[in-house]
Amino acid sequence: MAEVLLVGSGGREHALAVFLARSSQVERVVTWPGNAGTPNNLAMDVTGKDNFEALADYAEQNRIDLTVVGPEAFLCAGIVNTFKRRGLLIFGPTEEAARLEGDKAFARSFMKKHGIPHPDFSVFFEHDEAKEYLLSHQEGRIVVKASGLAGGKGSLVCESIQQALEAVESMMSRKQFGSAGDKVVIEEYMEGEEASILILCDGRKALYLASSQDHKQIYDGDRGPNTGGMGAYAPAPVVTENILKRVDEDIVQPTLRGMSEEGFPYQGCLYVGLMISKGEPRVVEYNCRFGDPETQAVLPLLRSDLFELLYAASEGDLRDIEIACHPGSACCVIMVSEGYPGKYENGKVIKGLNKLESIDGLYAFHAGTTINERGEIISSGGRVLGVTAMDATIEEAVKKAYLGVEKVQFANRYFRRDIGHRAMGRTQ
Repeated sequence: MAEVLLVGSGGREHALAVFLARSSQVERVVTWPGNAGTPNNLAMDVTGKDNFEALADYAEQNRIDLTVVGPEAFLCAGIVNTFKRRGLLIFGPTEEAARLEGDKAFARSFMKKHGIPHPDFSVFFEHDEAKEYLLSHQEGRIVVKASGLAGGKGSLVCESIQQALEAVESMMSRKQFGSAGDKVVIEEYMEGEEASILILCDGRKALYLASSQDHKQIYDGDRGPNTGGMGAYAPAPVVTENILKRVDEDIVQPTLRGMSEEGFPYQGCLYVGLMISKGEPRVVEYNCRFGDPETQAVLPLLRSDLFELLYAASEGDLRDIEIACHPGSACCVIMVSEGYPGKYENGKVIKGLNKLESIDGLYAFHAGTTINERGEIISSGGRVLGVTAMDATIEEAVKKAYLGVEKVQFANRYFRRDIGHRAMGRTQ
């Protein structure tokens, strides 16, 4: 029986923990640093890259069979390199392969080099050069992205050149996203419908989890500033069998071949964000890990053994493994602290979680939660909980998810009320 170490503290990690623990091959899942919902949280007070050696020490001393990493920051900083150097099995891409997410300028240049469908783009290292480029550009929507990691908030769709100029000023001069904005990518705005696909890779073979669609903006109707994600549903009807075939042939296979040619074979979860227009998929972004909140909607639909999949991918051998999914749909609604993605208050007592336990196919995945000295579960972050429901249809899954949301209470809670609206619009 296997011992698994799970690294991370969000809703994605709680979902991974739940479904890893269901494997008949897993004895125990240990989490660092974890939250109020994750199992067997480790109390290790280490910071920076010292984390990696300390975690590797723990894995070595406690005979951990597989380490699974959730957050992109750790992957981009080289945690996989540290573990592999010490002969420890770990699921995730190396620091070099994780540049697909950690450096958006690199990712766009990679797509261009390997013929992967993408929008027109330009990369800028200086504020004045970016400003000059924008002033020569025709009016209309344009996208400005911080090239580095910005917690899912560094991509801004600008409605005018003036907004784009302000975005560049904010990123490059005022350092809204710190060093992530030292370099910016300015690119064509792509019309269409977005979707996300999570793909398990062993360096050569790709196995597809259910497609999904995230809701990035804070307000109903996809309005307001971007967040880390306000909800997701799976599968996404826009990703038809034909679209998935195009994604595999035109995007995923060229990506895996290209990474191998560059000398950095991709092992781990490859997240491909898509824009689909008139049956043509293009890449919005790569992520080097499981999506959050997409994972909370996708994993309940997985019938295969998650541990077996991640273990085989980490060993570099998915040849004899296929993925099976349950029929039906899943919907995840994220409950946040009022004020998010701006300023918000922590420490709000969360009540009603026990009411969800009796409802079949309903999950509460903890994200920004902790336990206070009185043993109460309290909020400790912007995104607090992901309430996910699985049912036969998207309409039934959405209805059940919101039933769960209404049973969970904490002061100053907020959530979108239209998660899944595109999918339901298609079925209607």
